[in-house]
Amino acid sequence: MPDYQVSHLDQLEAEAIFVLRETAAQFLKPALLFSGGKDSIVMAHLARKAFWPAKIPFPLVHVDTGHNFPETIEYRDRYVERLAADLVVGLVQKSIDEGRVIEEKGLNASRNKLQTVTLLDTIEVNGYDACLGGGRRDEEKARAKERFFSHRDEFGQWDPKNQRPELWNLFNGRRHEGEHFRIFPLSNFTEMDIWLYIEREKIELPSLYFAHEREVFSRNGSLLAVCEFITMQPHEIAERKRVRFRTIGDATCTGAVESSAATLEDIIDEVSASRQTERGTRSDDRRSETAMEDRKREGYF
Repeated sequence: MPDYQVSHLDQLEAEAIFVLRETAAQFLKPALLFSGGKDSIVMAHLARKAFWPAKIPFPLVHVDTGHNFPETIEYRDRYVERLAADLVVGLVQKSIDEGRVIEEKGLNASRNKLQTVTLLDTIEVNGYDACLGGGRRDEEKARAKERFFSHRDEFGQWDPKNQRPELWNLFNGRRHEGEHFRIFPLSNFTEMDIWLYIEREKIELPSLYFAHEREVFSRNGSLLAVCEFITMQPHEIAERKRVRFRTIGDATCTGAVESSAATLEDIIDEVSASRQTERGTRSDDRRSETAMEDRKREGYF
């Protein structure tokens, strides 16, 4: 009998597809959180595979800070159209205008934290009982505590000490009225796995992930893009550098890295030699030692 071997990417893909199908089976109205970043793109690609030839049975939900890179929004619209998916956009600006949140002021002001209220409002208005997210356990220590099915209480809050066991990949999606789940099909992927999978599946990505010329300046150890959303200080000097972004988020807090990696092969080589996590370029994660966990407890992604 010939040997039957499955690559680690095939195992990860099968696991993620299983979680996606379990979500469709256990919940009445799930949604897929889509930011236009590589992890949410891979998750949407897996959802397409999981339910092919049918349409993806989840709407794609984007919480738009209004401070996104233009390349991200252009890619989002193009990708959603190609998938023939339904797109729901929650606007942080609308939350600000309605007095639901107060915009931060000052040198390092960011709308990143404000997304929590917009997300929870979007979940409530649309009646979503589960939201699929692209979080991975290797990204950050708070995310390493997540289960595949991550329970949220009626206020959208996460309690890492009150999560359900998932022995033998049995997922308990039972919930009370008002509660919901965040579900993470990519939990066991690493950054390297994501890039290897993107290369294997030939998935198109936003141009921001590849080396390009851009005006940037240094602030608090991060290379931030010169843009309309950030006011540079007199001592800060803009320089034109060849950079790329390892992660994509709010332009006010997402740092670039100097890089010449212009192809997927180049990026894989670069990531394999890197000693900094991809979220090491995110200034919002450096606000405190527990910045991510604090936001997640409040209902963040």
